[in-house]
Amino acid sequence: MPTFTFTRRAAMLSGALATVGALLALPAAADEAPKRGGTLVVGSTQTPRHLNGAVQSGVATAVPSTQIFASPLRFDDKWNPQPYLAESWKLAEDGKSLTLNLRKNAVFHDGKPVTSADVAFSIMAIKANHPFTTMMGPVEQVETPDPYTAVIRMSKPHPAIVLAMSPALCPILPKHIYGDGQDLKSHPRNSTDVVGSGPFKLVEFKPGQRIVMERFDKFFLPGKPYLDKVIVNSMPDLASLMLGLERGDVQMLPFVSVPSDLKRLATNPQVTLTPKGYEGIGAINWLAFNLTKKPLSDLQVRKAIATAIDKNFITKALMGGFATPVDGPIVASSPFAVPDLVRYPVDLKKAAEMLDAAGYKAGANGDRFKLTIDYLPGADDQQKTVAEYIRGQLKKIGIAVEVRASADFPAWAKRMASHDFDMSMDMVFNWGDPIIGVHRTYLSTNIKPIVWTNTQSYSNPKVDELLGTAGGIIDPTKRKAYYATFAKIVTDELPIVFINQVPYHMVASKKLANVPQTIWGPMSPFDEISFK
Repeated sequence: MPTFTFTRRAAMLSGALATVGALLALPAAADEAPKRGGTLVVGSTQTPRHLNGAVQSGVATAVPSTQIFASPLRFDDKWNPQPYLAESWKLAEDGKSLTLNLRKNAVFHDGKPVTSADVAFSIMAIKANHPFTTMMGPVEQVETPDPYTAVIRMSKPHPAIVLAMSPALCPILPKHIYGDGQDLKSHPRNSTDVVGSGPFKLVEFKPGQRIVMERFDKFFLPGKPYLDKVIVNSMPDLASLMLGLERGDVQMLPFVSVPSDLKRLATNPQVTLTPKGYEGIGAINWLAFNLTKKPLSDLQVRKAIATAIDKNFITKALMGGFATPVDGPIVASSPFAVPDLVRYPVDLKKAAEMLDAAGYKAGANGDRFKLTIDYLPGADDQQKTVAEYIRGQLKKIGIAVEVRASADFPAWAKRMASHDFDMSMDMVFNWGDPIIGVHRTYLSTNIKPIVWTNTQSYSNPKVDELLGTAGGIIDPTKRKAYYATFAKIVTDELPIVFINQVPYHMVASKKLANVPQTIWGPMSPFDEISFK
């Protein structure tokens, strides 16, 4: 998030909004109307467990979910909210209620109308089931004075509530399907015969293979989408996806970060390559510790490990200079980032001395103790490569590390959720506002058997208090002061070693027009994309 957008967002969050304007998408050339038809094939290295973004976070789910389900709002590339299911909205001056005025022509894929009852059901379902507990945490109820008005009532001012209405964060579910009393996390309609009100309807979902979606002819935005079909092909082998892109079998490949691929793609005249469209995501690559396990429960061990890791070597040598080091929990592009952090310059001798002082002496074979390190599959440049580098570095200070691979994302996610790990590489998003994407990792109330919660089991009452207070402050300057104290504490207590910002890029065929470059990039509806 560029710093200059800070006052714009502050004004957006603290004032009343009733914007009815042009939808977010980069417009086609003035002399060229978007063409209709065609099948867009999107490549992905990740496999979603299901397609319901109301109860599951992450890239794998978000890309298809934002095509199938519509949300109240969407955002442009300047962090400005835009109408979507809600044609207008208003945040109360006290920040404790948000009124959504819904379109009257929106229907679900089964023909049923989208009403305020569906919005109320969905928001309360997200509050109860989504792993981002702080995102809807202050929401107490959603009033429905009429079928097209939803009023979200909150227990305290909630500065992130407007951003929380985004496509990947607030899919509106059909109450007549999901309100049948079944557990939403395991509901059969999360994967089969999924019904939303987005621009595309599900035709086929074969986990680990492909997701096929076809144009919804009764989509509430007249004339859209332009494409006939969107196919998401899942393949763990990025090299195969790259070949598919070069052959023309794949037209869009989001979330590319491999340095060699980026260099290669930059010279390919058939594609466009851009880092734009990931501003809201704010992805950090990090090493997480399981604080319930010895010896990682010992702070000096964690600090020794941090002191053995050379972030500059990782970003410059391993990542080809595309990535930048990160030293704290909030990405540098956020207005809430602060420079006063506890840092750990690489020093192998000092790291070994710290382990000696903590009582972990090297044995006859030079090893002090053994640990495992897992990594998120599907992004070897950020995950596996760094895990193997860390193994080599820790070997130098007497820590024997086994790098463990997971067969796929669900297998890795199960390990994280069950806390069955010592250390794990991970890529975690800030999600635009710390309330949504940062708090979840550090609140002791969010230690849960769910991936991308506080799986480190980190607990500090002072941090809980700081984040709880910051989450109820509308004024961004006052909020920042609380985040400064929070960041200093967590970089000193080290539940996580922050390594680098993930250099995500979007690759798309030059045959495509209007590829999403909003703050949510590929986690946005594809209703504006067309073939030239």
